[in-house]
Amino acid sequence: MTESDTTNSPGECTHLDQIREVTASADGCEDCLRIGSWWVHLRLCLTCGHVGCCDSSPNTHASKHAASASHPIVRSLEPGEDWEWCYIDEVVLEPALP
Repeated sequence: MTESDTTNSPGECTHLDQIREVTASADGCEDCLRIGSWWVHLRLCLTCGHVGCCDSSPNTHASKHAASASHPIVRSLEPGEDWEWCYIDEVVLEPALP
């Protein structure tokens, strides 16, 4: 695949270059903590470390952050889960990259 290609293979993430070494910004969804809300599961932004709530949570802060900050890849922060998700390419990366 060349840089001029505008499509990618099914199941391929084209945003791996945006993954950084990050530190979680909070012990829970930082936006829910700020507004006094709750969450179902947590996601870690692999570009900046923002901790947001999943799309099953009332406020869907992780996907809102991904869209507003253009940070496409998150990692599950749930115990026992080892996967990442690219919001743009809509693919799961299993197991999570080191």
